[in-house]
Order: sequence, then C-alpha cells, then structure tokens
Amino acid sequence: MAQAAFAPEPTPQDPEPWTAQLALDLLPETNGPKVEVLSGSVILTPHAGIDHQSVERELPYLLHRAARKAGFWVYPEINVLSDDDLFIPDIAVLRKSGGGRTTVPIAEAVLLGEIVSPGNRRKDVIDRSREYAAVGVPFFLRVDLRNRVPTMALFELADGEYRPLAAAAAGSTFAMREPFEFSIDPAELLDEEAAPDATTTESADDLT
Repeated sequence: MAQAAFAPEPTPQDPEPWTAQLALDLLPETNGPKVEVLSGSVILTPHAGIDHQSVERELPYLLHRAARKAGFWVYPEINVLSDDDLFIPDIAVLRKSGGGRTTVPIAEAVLLGEIVSPGNRRKDVIDRSREYAAVGVPFFLRVDLRNRVPTMALFELADGEYRPLAAAAAGSTFAMREPFEFSIDPAELLDEEAAPDATTTESADDLT
C-alpha cells in the first residue's frame, strides 16, 4: 500500500511592517490615543494627565504668538512624517503654515517639543530627542512636570547631537533667543486655583 506523501505545514508569512502612509490610509482619525509609527510598528499612547493637557493648551498658544513675528507657525500634536515613520510631537514649530494639510514632512520642522509624562519618561526624555536629532531637526524643546514643578529646556542640534541652549524651573524665567525670542515663567503653565485675597474676603462677622 502506497504511503501518503508528506506535506509540510505552510509557514505563516511575516506580517507587513507598518508605515506612516499605511497607518494614515487604514486607521481612522481619532481624538483618542496618539497613533504613531516607528521602525515598522504602531505605537499607541493614551492621553496623559491633566497637568500635561494644561501645558499643551497654554504653551503652543503662547509660542505661536511669539513665533509668528519670526515667520514660524506652532501647532500641538500634528502628524509629522519622517520617511516611513509617523511622529506626533506635543509641539511642532514649522517653517510654513500647516493649514489645509493632514501631515507635514519633518524637514519643515524647525523645533519639535515633548512634554514629559511619568509613564513615557524614557520616550520623551531620551528616545525622541535621539530620533529628532537623527533626522536633523534644528531645535528640541522639553517640558518636564516632575513633582508638579515645571521645568523647560531648549536644545540646539550640533554635530548630530542636541546641546543645551536655555533652561529654567518654575519661579524663574525661561528665555530663548533661537529660533525666535520667547520667555515665560514655567510655573504659569499649570492650572492652580488662586488663594483667596484676604483684603476682599468677607468674614462671617462682616455679614451679620
């Protein structure tokens, strides 16, 4: 009796790596988690804490007002393309308006910024600065909210690495001259309830 021929099990094909364009074509637009693509993988990042959102509301607005005087445009959380990678930095300063577009090439970025979140500290402090430096983004801005004491640091690209240019913590003035002039006390970026004014607060005796 003839034996049945051995048929090897088919080997599964390697999954196609993700690219920025593939993600933009297949994934729906969302106001939920960030959807980024790095080295062929999709990275989902949920919204950070409220302090992070406060800074992301205030800082891009203030930066934009200063940047326009120098001919730049500032946006929070936009799609930035770098070959097959898709970044969504917390802050992007562009050489031209992003109006009407879904994505911008990273070559148009003069500065990219990240607000450090406790759950993504390595990404925000180390990984992103390396990735942005590798593709030649001239400036990198970092806002750190550790212990709810905001600090800001600006770095300039030199010889393929970011070198510190300006830094300040809450209670002092962060001042930068490049790529445009801007200054702020980092403490202004967090939402804090003002203490009652003793000169205007009425006591119970005053009301009787």
